[in-house]
Amino acid sequence: MANSGDSTQEPPARDVPDWGDSPRAVLFADIAGSTKLYEALGDAVAKRLIDESLAALAILTRRHGGRVIKTIGDEIMCVFQGAERGFHAASDMQQKIDSMPIVSGTKRRIRIGFHAGPVIEEGGDVFGDTVNIAARMAGLARGMQIMTSRSTVDALPLALRGRTRTIAAVSVKGKADDMSVCEVLWQDEDDLTMTVAALSVSSINAELSHQLVLRHGADEITLDIGRTGVGMGRDPGSDLVITDPKASRHHAHIEKRRDKFFLADQSTNGTFVTFNGEREVALRREEIMLRGSGQIRFGHSTTEGSGETVDFSVRG
Repeated sequence: MANSGDSTQEPPARDVPDWGDSPRAVLFADIAGSTKLYEALGDAVAKRLIDESLAALAILTRRHGGRVIKTIGDEIMCVFQGAERGFHAASDMQQKIDSMPIVSGTKRRIRIGFHAGPVIEEGGDVFGDTVNIAARMAGLARGMQIMTSRSTVDALPLALRGRTRTIAAVSVKGKADDMSVCEVLWQDEDDLTMTVAALSVSSINAELSHQLVLRHGADEITLDIGRTGVGMGRDPGSDLVITDPKASRHHAHIEKRRDKFFLADQSTNGTFVTFNGEREVALRREEIMLRGSGQIRFGHSTTEGSGETVDFSVRG
């Protein structure tokens, strides 16, 4: 794993539960405003708070009979047997994080999205349409919110359906029709009320405001709502062509996931990332979440004093 601790993944459980052909509830939860946590509290304190939060979410996942698939940066992905277990786990996760102590005037908040349906399971990971929809639900949530799909709500027992409300219809990549979105009411508070207009405006503004700017020589690429991925390597068809012989043909890829940007190393000689003011991080077939600004190097550490550099800057 990356030596900074920004990307970790739990190994698959040795005794994977046999859930038969029942639908899986895929759940994503991440720390809302994690970038601001780093800015307000400093790297050491912010990372401790995030690590504590993710550890608590992992414990609750197992308590509800689920499995942690992976954690990347400040996000956890897990899977449960059916919509009902996903519902209870999501509610308990919000209550647990909400009860955690305030540190230096800062309160931790998480946003959660989940969706129940069939998945493809392979090598301890899960894939497919259900995963994509669950990620979309998480992207619509704000801090202290749980979002899910209407089809997932319809799969819940009647008593639990009464603890949800329909919010809006949103478009989902790869779907011809809009999908109805619901909020799980894990608290009985009026201030959690969200109108359809508020959801639409906040979601669009959040996606529009987050950008990643990459600079390599005279080339500049911006990842945002209109462009969500970029490939880097020696292959002439790469978005950013790296000519260094130590770079692989398809060396690394950056992907925008909701309002965050993840760099994945796909190379033989590794990718080296330096966040400004911090120590270098070496990636080998791993992912890391980009934040702030810094430099990406291909097959060379900064200590070598050679090789090409891509500068990055996260905005929003």
